[in-house]
Amino acid sequence: MIGSSVAFRTRSWTVLLLGLLTTAPPAAFAANCPGHPDALGTSRTIVVDPHEHPRIGTMQYRETLPLKDHEVVLTFDDGPLPKNSNQVLQILADECIKATFFTIGSQAKANPEGVRKLVAAGHTVGTHSMNHPLTFNKMPIEKAEAEINGGIEWTSAAMTDPSQLAPFFRIPGLMRAEGVEDYLISRGIQVWSADFPADDWRHVSPDRVYQLAIQRLEAKGKGILLLHDIQARTVAALPKIIRELKARGYRIVHVVPATADRPATPTTAVEWLLHPPTETVPIARWPAVPNFVFTETKTLPAPSLADLNAQPAHQPLLPRKAMVQADVAATLPVPGRDLFAIPEGSIEVLLSTTLSRRAATRLAMAAETPHAAKGKAARVPARRTAHAAHAAPKHAAQAKSATPHPTRVASLKKRAQ
Repeated sequence: MIGSSVAFRTRSWTVLLLGLLTTAPPAAFAANCPGHPDALGTSRTIVVDPHEHPRIGTMQYRETLPLKDHEVVLTFDDGPLPKNSNQVLQILADECIKATFFTIGSQAKANPEGVRKLVAAGHTVGTHSMNHPLTFNKMPIEKAEAEINGGIEWTSAAMTDPSQLAPFFRIPGLMRAEGVEDYLISRGIQVWSADFPADDWRHVSPDRVYQLAIQRLEAKGKGILLLHDIQARTVAALPKIIRELKARGYRIVHVVPATADRPATPTTAVEWLLHPPTETVPIARWPAVPNFVFTETKTLPAPSLADLNAQPAHQPLLPRKAMVQADVAATLPVPGRDLFAIPEGSIEVLLSTTLSRRAATRLAMAAETPHAAKGKAARVPARRTAHAAHAAPKHAAQAKSATPHPTRVASLKKRAQ
């Protein structure tokens, strides 16, 4: 009982300590930097799994590191170059800041001691190709693989413990190519871009490097800053950048790769977005329809050919609609010959022509009111009757061609009078 109580108190103190490390003000981090009470320090370390999030950096990709507001990751490319890289290392050490360095294989080959200094200081070391060509976006994949492997080989060879090399890679000049990215991802290497640069590779003043770094950081609120430890202007601007970060309440985050003994930091998918959507921001597209889980998953049996009353031998030759019509017709009796017989002189025959329709109309009216029809027929002008007499043979000929038993013209005239 006493042992369980002690274990509970130990776990409670551990949770409290982790919470303080996450939310502590900059002064608390500076206290962990002996001899430098005003240091910015490193607020926390996050562990990432390259397999789960293979591409990061919103300058080129959708995702970035799972940072909170006002958190910054410092990254440096192209070293180590003793003259300037050692000064950058000293500036970071005075502030107890941990950063990520992307080294070039030829630099590591010429200055292996510089690589060992990075590891000894606790920084994360990735690679940046063998010779830093700015043609990764158009070179053959075989040449790109040689550049990637050469940088990894010489950087790991410079380390006392090659396992300290992080599976992080930044394409030189950010000249991305799908084939290069696919090759890196197939090897479990995470492709790093950045969220904003300070343009310290250009011929600008150190003050301009400082201004761009702070302005672009303020515009995004957090993210990965791209710098170069081989540049003298970066050495001059870095102390001022760090002081401004501290004045504005920014915190430094260190990134390390996941290993078998060091699992990835638990995160959600939305945390890997630079600016996750909120309920106050409208979305310009409809959300995806979810996959519902039904309580009843039983399916109905497929209908058989017998249910469709169709013959299997002829089923593939006819469409479904034609098959159904044929089945229905097969069940009806055959109509008799007298069904289609039309008596000569009937109204149906008279309706076959324009003139006959008029005569049929008069006959129908005469049948209803014989006296009115007789008086009306008597008043029909003689010229109209004569016109009908001349037109009747023509229409009778049409009726002869359309029906097997035409009505005689004389009977039409007799009924029309």
